[in-house]
Amino acid sequence: MTSEKLDLIPVTEWGFFTLPRPMVIAGPCAAESEAQVMETARGLAAFGIHVFRAGIWKPRTHPGSFEGVGIPGLKWLQRAKREYGLYTCTEVASKEHVFACLKYGIDMVWVGARTTANPFLMQEIADALRDTDIPVLVKNPVNPDLELWIGALERLGRAGIRKLGVIHRGFSTLQKTPYRNDPGWHVAVELRTRYPELPFFADPSHMGGDRKYLLELSQRAMDLGLEGLMIESHCQPEAALSDARQQLTPEALRILLGEQLTVRDADTQAADYRENIGPLRARIDVIDENILSLLKARMSVSREIGHYKRDHNIAILQTARWDELMEGLLRKGDAEGLDGNFLQALFNVIHQESIRIQNDVLSGGKEPTE
Repeated sequence: MTSEKLDLIPVTEWGFFTLPRPMVIAGPCAAESEAQVMETARGLAAFGIHVFRAGIWKPRTHPGSFEGVGIPGLKWLQRAKREYGLYTCTEVASKEHVFACLKYGIDMVWVGARTTANPFLMQEIADALRDTDIPVLVKNPVNPDLELWIGALERLGRAGIRKLGVIHRGFSTLQKTPYRNDPGWHVAVELRTRYPELPFFADPSHMGGDRKYLLELSQRAMDLGLEGLMIESHCQPEAALSDARQQLTPEALRILLGEQLTVRDADTQAADYRENIGPLRARIDVIDENILSLLKARMSVSREIGHYKRDHNIAILQTARWDELMEGLLRKGDAEGLDGNFLQALFNVIHQESIRIQNDVLSGGKEPTE
């Protein structure tokens, strides 16, 4: 299915952010008390943060956990805006949340990962935001479903939301990783490729789940050329009522952003770069064309194999043969210095396409023409 075109207002025209990158949204995971909100806001405003985030409603897996302070927190955000000149931002998960934010003058809202995964809630939020000028950021869904993410954006776009962006916070996974959520950067790259004009933020706090990963993940976001970061900051992280391990003090955040993070340029006029990047890209183009030719040849052989399996009544899937082949490929790839996870993912996709082609042959599907 073809994705709908989004009619977007550039993020530099929202009035919130200033260049150069990164554009930063910072503040506590949750608004816990008026004193906590104001102390954190004061610390962030002191070194130039312009957009202040705080969770007012907190979706939790189990009842009885801290689920946010609700409406009183919106009043605290109003005060932070009034006293420190900060733009305010919070998460919404229902039309009631949207209406409350509009009533209390919240400047920007974001949609969380669990809500993005629910088309019914996304439509409800889009309808509630219709005919408003408030910017909306959409986090990726919990699972790496790119079309579900795009569908959420399309619903908001159809509601006339033009100040629209995304937040990449990683994906839930059953695999063991050092992070709270698997970064899944390839999904972000694919969305970036399809919507290059879409403002793109990373959320290293939820991606890492621990402050020790914040610099590493923030740097990766900058290396990929993303516009901004949403980072959780708390005046007393160790006392936070939620996600204490992943929050930084305002001073620690100042050091990360101002002294540790390297921001990459989108382009340069440097002569040596201009002289060498073109030929290197041309070589990539030739290699990619060769890969396409090899893939065509491989699938042609798969089709022939399908004919032999059909004629001799042989099942398509031969797991022992594939396991042996994969083991050999990974061993050879390792000798060539290629990442095993990359090779596993690549050849699994190739294998799936080969199975599809053979299945077409066995089911009498239409043969391709040259």
